[in-house]
Amino acid sequence: MIRDTVIALLAEEYVEQAQVTNWPLRIALVLLMVLLIALALWGMRRGWRARERRQGDLPPPMERPPADWVLGEGVPGLYGGTGVTGNWMDRIVVFDLGVRSRAELSWGSDGIALDRQGARSLAIPAAAIRGIRTDRGVSGTVRAKDSMIVITWCLGDRILDTGFRADESSDHRTVLDGLMAAFPTGDR
Repeated sequence: MIRDTVIALLAEEYVEQAQVTNWPLRIALVLLMVLLIALALWGMRRGWRARERRQGDLPPPMERPPADWVLGEGVPGLYGGTGVTGNWMDRIVVFDLGVRSRAELSWGSDGIALDRQGARSLAIPAAAIRGIRTDRGVSGTVRAKDSMIVITWCLGDRILDTGFRADESSDHRTVLDGLMAAFPTGDR
């Protein structure tokens, strides 16, 4: 008798749960969410492509330093991206310059080299460098105050900011001091 009552109660609860679950509505909501996510991704990709078209006149940067450049030992860190100077939200997307990546920064009197993982490397000649400073962000990346080393440089007729953050805080100061000593930027 007790067994039959328990089974009846469980069956009644199961029936109530089955009535609460509205599968067509659930499937419709899941499909709506998938559609919204796909729409957002499509919009982001479309915006990225439009930005690439707008920046299509930018000349390609040097990817590797020439063999005659003398560079010091590299410092590992994060390449934060490259953006237009004065507008930290305007990321440069052509030539992989807008892609954040792990990188190793090295420098010498001839210029700066950023050996990047998973994206094109970048070499900036000393003549193109316009300034070295710290900032809280570059090209859409926001960090703590003065945690990003920003290299201001010219590519064609555009002045750009490239951000780098060393992995170790002790390396951060070493890189900043070394870059500022190697590239005093007076009136360039």
